[in-house]
Amino acid sequence: MNLLTKYMGLNLKNPIVPSASPLSQDVDTVKAMEDAGAAAVVVYSLFEEQIVHESGELDHYLSNHTDSYAEALSYFPEPEKFHLGPYQYLDHIAKLKKSVDIPIIGSINGVSNGGWIKYAQNIEQAGADALELNVYYIPTNPNIPGSEIEKMYIDTLKAVKSKVKIPVAIKLSPFFSSMSNMAKKLDEAGADALVMFNRFYQPDFDLEKLEVAPNLMLSTNWEMRLPLRWIAILYGNVKASMAATSGIHSHLDAIKIIMAGGDVAMMCSELLLNGVNRIGQVVEGMKLWMEENEYDSIEMMKGSMSQKSTAEPAAFERANYMKMLQSFKTLL
Repeated sequence: MNLLTKYMGLNLKNPIVPSASPLSQDVDTVKAMEDAGAAAVVVYSLFEEQIVHESGELDHYLSNHTDSYAEALSYFPEPEKFHLGPYQYLDHIAKLKKSVDIPIIGSINGVSNGGWIKYAQNIEQAGADALELNVYYIPTNPNIPGSEIEKMYIDTLKAVKSKVKIPVAIKLSPFFSSMSNMAKKLDEAGADALVMFNRFYQPDFDLEKLEVAPNLMLSTNWEMRLPLRWIAILYGNVKASMAATSGIHSHLDAIKIIMAGGDVAMMCSELLLNGVNRIGQVVEGMKLWMEENEYDSIEMMKGSMSQKSTAEPAAFERANYMKMLQSFKTLL
């Protein structure tokens, strides 16, 4: 059974890639993920604030902007124990490259087109095989139009691409006025992959303390529907590779992503909940399902359920909504 896939030019032994998470902070855990069958690993994010600010200022950012980060606040050590800074991050990339044979994908999380972008080049020099750019921005200012937000994403991508020769993926939010047009613009700007989608961790209210409290909810299987839909719609319309992240918990989830047109299925919550050995179980599950359903390879499945390939392309659009509402009416 041929599970080989290609992701932004990287030849991978299968489509299962652990996404950026605390699991990649430990070299032995990354080795365990490789042994379990991971095809590549995205390393936890290096944040713009870590690069730009001293630890005192970092404490301010971590304490007062808990709704503005891709990884939860609790993943960070206290400022006085904060040792995973920019230079340590580069050392960690180098150690991982010496310890495993699978591709290592660095990750930068930022919101501005500033001096921190030069660290993309540092990550490349440390040995990373590719880079995931996480432009994590919540547009709270009502005076900033959507066109400026889109331009910020594109300008940041271009700035990073100008610094490195390794492939660059961009991790997207789904909250654009025209997702398909934004994907096309990023594709034309040189994105080697589109990663869909970023999970904006929402704050909660502590009603006893009357404070805004950080809140982490791991993904559920249902959340896969959003990237599944957009990958299926974009397949054949962009040249960039596509990855789904959020909500992938089983081999069936991964197979659906491939059939939609994705190149890789990224896992995080399932591994945090049930351990990295789940990777091997998911890979084996994919092999068994493909054998039972007479698929010889990943390429044979890829895009077979995309909007471009399905017999009912309207199922991805408004007609699907109308059909769903009608199905509820029949139950009454």
